[in-house]
Amino acid sequence: MDIFGVNVLVILGAAVASYVFGAAWYMALSKPWAAALGTTPEQMSAEGSTSSYVIAFIAQLVMAYVLAGVFAHVMKDEVTVYGSIISALMIWVGFIVTTMTVNHRFQNSPWSLTAIDSGHWLGVLMIQAAVIGFFGV
Repeated sequence: MDIFGVNVLVILGAAVASYVFGAAWYMALSKPWAAALGTTPEQMSAEGSTSSYVIAFIAQLVMAYVLAGVFAHVMKDEVTVYGSIISALMIWVGFIVTTMTVNHRFQNSPWSLTAIDSGHWLGVLMIQAAVIGFFGV
């Protein structure tokens, strides 16, 4: 099933896989991540809301859709796992890490927060790129 030339099932699969990765990433790093934010995992759980998880999943869907669109545009009919991963890595270095670094420096956040958060987005992009590259756009 295609919408605007992009396979919806591939996008959904990429979003679900990267969302699951994100849950595992932040569960494994919950204590150092919370410490970098100046809080505790328990405080964050008490203050958390379901809407944050819904928004996070919608963001994963949008990211997967746009990533597939970029791959389709750049690689034309030759979308591959290798090409997708290289492209996603370049997007991560050029846009994600740079943006997060600037934001975190102006917020006086610790470097550990930048490392944890940008590592998460690297994983997300690599997983989405692998799924999109494997199954095609």
